[in-house]
Amino acid sequence: MSIKLGCIADDFTGATDLANNLVRAGMRTVQTIGVPDAPLRGDADAVVVALKTRTLPACEAVAQSLAALHWLREQGAEQIYFKYCSTFDSTPEGNIGPVTDALMTQLNTAFTIATPAFPDNKRTVFKGYLFAGDVLLNESGMQHHPLTPMTDPNLVRVLQAQTTRKVGLIDYSVIAQGVDAIAARIQALQQDGVEIAIVDAVSNEDLLTLGAALRGMPLVTAGSGVAIGLPANWGLSESSAAPRARVPGLQAVVAGSCSTATQAQVAAFVESGRPALALDPLRLAAGEDVVGEALEWAAPRMQDGPVLIYSTAAPEQVKAAQGALGVAEAGAMIEAAVARIAVGLVERGVGQLIVAGGETSGAVVQALGLAQIEIGQQIDPGVPWCAGYSSVAGRDLSIALKSGNFGARDFFIKAFR
Repeated sequence: MSIKLGCIADDFTGATDLANNLVRAGMRTVQTIGVPDAPLRGDADAVVVALKTRTLPACEAVAQSLAALHWLREQGAEQIYFKYCSTFDSTPEGNIGPVTDALMTQLNTAFTIATPAFPDNKRTVFKGYLFAGDVLLNESGMQHHPLTPMTDPNLVRVLQAQTTRKVGLIDYSVIAQGVDAIAARIQALQQDGVEIAIVDAVSNEDLLTLGAALRGMPLVTAGSGVAIGLPANWGLSESSAAPRARVPGLQAVVAGSCSTATQAQVAAFVESGRPALALDPLRLAAGEDVVGEALEWAAPRMQDGPVLIYSTAAPEQVKAAQGALGVAEAGAMIEAAVARIAVGLVERGVGQLIVAGGETSGAVVQALGLAQIEIGQQIDPGVPWCAGYSSVAGRDLSIALKSGNFGARDFFIKAFR
């Protein structure tokens, strides 16, 4: 099998988000969980390799990304796409910069672009500044992210702190002039020693224009938004294929994200009167059987409709848990607990599972033994239902992997309609 577009995603929800956009734009797309060690099911125009590297030490993120690149090139990938979050969240040490550097070196390419713009989810870039909705990124709630707080919305500065390559900007005035203007700007930037350029985009039209300008570029780095403009470079257009139907079974939500959007979604579910259970990280740390209690609580309630089990909390509660347990320790402990709960729910008959949070989704997918997933119907921009075979459950499962920041307030409720 020879694929057109080979994608490397730094978390599992981001991989699904990207695959969703590619499918909607006409590409037959398969998402793998990690670098495959078995043949893919059927043919595909694009393969998205989902990694869990967003918050790993930079050296580990680079090693895994290069392994994914090697496999994709073996499959004949014509263009490589490094996908990161639409909030561009990372630390001064990485991982966006170091992974981009390593991929550029391996591909022997002297220039690439970077843009997390995704207007459908209210992520726009203007004059190099990232907006979430109507506010700058550092005013959106991302300044409170427990692992990668974003306090600077200037993406040129953010990326320059992570790379020794010179970072420049292709601003909106260039994008508005079209493909030829973008090509001329790229040439001028390269003459000035720039190797990576942040790109403005405030609409889908901007992304379609940019996509056409990226034809033949060995490496593209972006959020999922740019994906809508790439399939046309291979003569592909919006697919009319029917999405895969959901797998029958009981319904549940597990939420580990503490983002503002997920907090609102948890609140909406609770306000609707549906059953919801909050996990206490301090009880977990004390060795109490929180997982067993949660599964015992859920078992009878799932018979009447979806249930929610969540560790989502306000920033001050997160900080209290981190202060008691340590930042990394608290995150890993909660992820592991939520993953065990997810497995227990599936073992008790759940066939339709929503997972909220990128790191949480990674832990859950790995715990369920999902190696490949197919993209189904979109719930909200960037979040589709997916389906795959769980080697742990021994059956197919419908699963929605929701980035913490994505989805409308009623996402958990409407997803099961």
